Amino acid sequence: MSEAHDNHAKLLRMALQIADFFRSYPQDEAARAIADHINQFWTPRMRADLAAGAQPGDPLLVRTMPLIRQRRADSAKV
Repeated sequence: MSEAHDNHAKLLRMALQIADFFRSYPQDEAARAIADHINQFWTPRMRADLAAGAQPGDPLLVRTMPLIRQRRADSAKV
């Protein structure tokens, strides 16, 4: 298993833990709350690494992924 795969698996596990916390909320509200948490507390690199992996199988995370901010191409050269 590659280091990138291990990192994605760890980030996916973390995202699923966040999703589990918000799972009792209405779906749209839960997706926004998960994305807000990830956007506030995860680094741009973590968000990019999560997005670069395979789509999560969890329907709530699938709904959340488009709401997670990604670095713009011009700011990615840091």
